[in-house]
Amino acid sequence: MPLYEYRCTDCCQSFEVLQSMGEGSDGIVCPQCDGNKIERQLSTFAGMSSSGSTTSQSAGCSSPFT
Repeated sequence: MPLYEYRCTDCCQSFEVLQSMGEGSDGIVCPQCDGNKIERQLSTFAGMSSSGSTTSQSAGCSSPFT
């Protein structure tokens, strides 16, 4: 099961939910304010650029391979 990132539009809290692929956000509530106005966030895979090569800049750390 993939881990999806959400953001509450009421309190701006970001949180993650483990759920089946294709499952919607129905029934998911913010863990901080119990609000149901949430948005799924676009996740980026740390360390990957658009060309598919790894970069230490996008991951925010130094790479042992450079």
